[in-house]
Amino acid sequence: YKTADGGKKWKKVLGDNKWVGVTDILIDPRNPDQLYAATWQRHRNVAAYMGGGPGSGIHRSSDGGETWEKLTNGLPDSNMAKIGLAISPQNPDVIYAAIELDRSTGGVYRSAYRGSSWTKQSDAVSGATGPHYYQELYASPHQFDRLYLVDVRMQISNDGGKTFTRMKEQFKHSDNHALAFRLDDPDYLLVGTDGGLYESFDLAENWRYVANLPLTQFYKVAVDDALPFYNIYGGTQDNSTQGGPSRTTWSLGIDNSDWFLTLGGDGHQPATEPGNPDIVYSESQQGFLSRIDLTTGEELLIQPQPEAGESYERFNWDSPILVSPHSPTRLYFASHRVWRSDNRGDSWTAISGDLTRNQERVTLPIMDQTWSWDSPWDVGAMSTYNTITSLAESPLQEGLIYAGNDDGLIHVTEDGGKNWRKIEVGDLPGVPATAFVNDIKADLYDANTVYVALDNHKFGDLKPYLLKSKDKGKSWRSIRGNIPNRTLVWRIVQDHVNSNLLFAAVEFGIYFTIDGGKKWIKLSGGVPTISFRDLAIQRRENDLIGASFGRGFYIFDDYSVLRHVSENQLKQEATLFPVRKTWWYIQRELGEILGASHYRAPNPPYGAVFTYYLKEGIKTKKALRKEKEKNQIKNKQAVTFPGWDKVEAERRQEEPLLWLTVQDKEGNVVRRIKAANKTGFNRRAWDLRFPPTDAVRNAADLNGDNRGAMVAPGNYTVTLSKYVDGNVTNLSKPVPFTVEQLFKGALAGADPKETAAFWKETERLNKSTSAASRVLAKAIERVTLLQKALIRTVAAPGNLDSELHRIKQSLLTLDEQLNGNRSKRQMGEKNKPTIASRQEVATYGTFGSTYGATPLHKRNLEIAATEFQELKKKLDIVINQDIPKIEAALKAAGAPWIDRQPIPEY
Repeated sequence: YKTADGGKKWKKVLGDNKWVGVTDILIDPRNPDQLYAATWQRHRNVAAYMGGGPGSGIHRSSDGGETWEKLTNGLPDSNMAKIGLAISPQNPDVIYAAIELDRSTGGVYRSAYRGSSWTKQSDAVSGATGPHYYQELYASPHQFDRLYLVDVRMQISNDGGKTFTRMKEQFKHSDNHALAFRLDDPDYLLVGTDGGLYESFDLAENWRYVANLPLTQFYKVAVDDALPFYNIYGGTQDNSTQGGPSRTTWSLGIDNSDWFLTLGGDGHQPATEPGNPDIVYSESQQGFLSRIDLTTGEELLIQPQPEAGESYERFNWDSPILVSPHSPTRLYFASHRVWRSDNRGDSWTAISGDLTRNQERVTLPIMDQTWSWDSPWDVGAMSTYNTITSLAESPLQEGLIYAGNDDGLIHVTEDGGKNWRKIEVGDLPGVPATAFVNDIKADLYDANTVYVALDNHKFGDLKPYLLKSKDKGKSWRSIRGNIPNRTLVWRIVQDHVNSNLLFAAVEFGIYFTIDGGKKWIKLSGGVPTISFRDLAIQRRENDLIGASFGRGFYIFDDYSVLRHVSENQLKQEATLFPVRKTWWYIQRELGEILGASHYRAPNPPYGAVFTYYLKEGIKTKKALRKEKEKNQIKNKQAVTFPGWDKVEAERRQEEPLLWLTVQDKEGNVVRRIKAANKTGFNRRAWDLRFPPTDAVRNAADLNGDNRGAMVAPGNYTVTLSKYVDGNVTNLSKPVPFTVEQLFKGALAGADPKETAAFWKETERLNKSTSAASRVLAKAIERVTLLQKALIRTVAAPGNLDSELHRIKQSLLTLDEQLNGNRSKRQMGEKNKPTIASRQEVATYGTFGSTYGATPLHKRNLEIAATEFQELKKKLDIVINQDIPKIEAALKAAGAPWIDRQPIPEY
């Protein structure tokens, strides 16, 4: 396609309407109208792949793509398949082509005459999983005739393609697909692979992995029920099956190192054993199923095998595994038949015959016709066909099992596999006969109800197919609702509390419905517009986990709010939703020292998370006036002046505020949290702490990140309210929630309530000492000011000078008792123990642990409190008696007015 207006309009200039596309295009750097393009005739459907034909070739244009000439001189006259092109940066007359031919053969060709004639250089072709997955060709900008042919292992030629060697790729992922150079650095390479990005600064001698790009392509996802935090497992595109925690106790989040591999290869559907998070099932392509014991890290192949005399099992590339909802050790797995194991896969029994159409794939139409065996077939690196792709068992009726296929069939058994009933997907309303069963789910509430998600995109049909049956598949109706066209549906899951709350993973995100599929709503709030291939619900936490194909995992923490949403509720001014159980623990802190290239995923917000809905944000008088004026302008009406009284009222009006008020079970206010005054759904977290007790010097101190002591585990409530023009109005009733201890340490510590009480006591002392420290600083500053003011009096030098000196020295002595010798602190010399240092031992020595205060901490708090009481008595005398007395004497001596003194009489 070509655009002449920056992409607003496009017109097709090369390729046909159906089977021929363009894989590569080159622009002569000397002449932008001189173009070279490679076309590729191909078709891949569910059954097979044909990767070549007469439409494949190399084309040249000298008029900016308006007309094209097919180049043939010296090129193969057989069916060509995928072609990679490169142009020499040193001599753009030289063009290179990596050409795939029949049965994974091919070669590299070179033209020194702008494509007018070609010479075969070698038989080099990309290999392993098929040339058509690779074949891109790159010419070095630094050395003439140096070529890079991308492959499972990159091939390099230094003689224009005559000979190739393999690039050094130690400690680097295989399966190369893209390559970039730096014009100013001949030793630099940036390679894109199935495993991510790698860069070399020494021409492939060593590689650095770019670890901060969350780009994993996940096919499927499973979650376990591990405590305290569940784990997530996912099968990936050529990056193994990976597992990792849903959250950690680290404040910085979930580190790359928190993740681990359970099985290599292309990862596909994993599964976990309920009640036993140490048992995980993982599989690689073509149904190679293994059981992993996480206590040892060992993997055991448990793929079902045919008996003697039986044919091979046809497993799908992404074979379905199901843990029975009726027994955690019972598994179902599928090839072209359904298998059952009651001992975690140690042995298997086939509970069905062949449930597929059992067709010979090369006899089926492709490119709208049947083809000779000599045609460019290639099914080596794709799934087998006529396979089962999805399994489900009713949690309400044991033995009610559904199996969906890649060849347009669904089967149902109600007796554990003794008898099966066939369903043609073409008989479902609006569904084509060739549709692939992406997912089938038994309803959690009604044994007669089942859901199915299908797609037909490999036959050029991108419509979403999502249906529901209420009679075990005998009749169906669409619940696609308003899901847009060209939006494939990959997965459907049902909430375990609200039967009408469903989620769908689709090609461009995630949708949910609260009415059983009549109306679907697209999830936003951080969900990228990308293909989501799978969804899982962690029921204990009410979390929705989405497996994206290219951006890793996404978690909707505590989606239970969606269960409570209704049209009537959204018409109310505000709604505060139930709060899930909150864990009481101390986050581990670790400074970020690994640089920006290190990736960490954020944890969910720490503490209690409050979700509320605001029908409309509270607006100021000024905002309402501006809205009115905007409408007046829109309607071409005169904008009226509101009057000076209203303008002044706008200026005086304080900002409207929303508050979340947390109270303990006795009704004592624990924390008042400012909430976002924003229309729609909002979330705000409370860090389980009291307000900070540090002295406030100015407004900036109120915006700091100081934290108060943690509360104790227990029962709490939260209330939503608004503050407008001096009036506070509750917008919700108190919503109860609990705070529970996450885990106990290896050593038995104090009762959490005792620990919290000690923290609170240290905060009480901190409130006094921080205030005293500020009072001392201000008093010293004021006495210094009084000394300067004394100079402007008519008092003779003598008693007043001496008294001010005495007061100042008393204050400095008290400051030293509280904070230490300032001269030593400036030099970095050690001070003797002070009130502040002992307080730090008690406070910061215990704030990082729920173990509780030891005798050491308690004794230091006791000493600090005792010494502070003595200091406070002395400080009170200076502040309340000595300074007022000397100020009165200075006033009598005619001193000038000083800040914070009463206005002099006139």
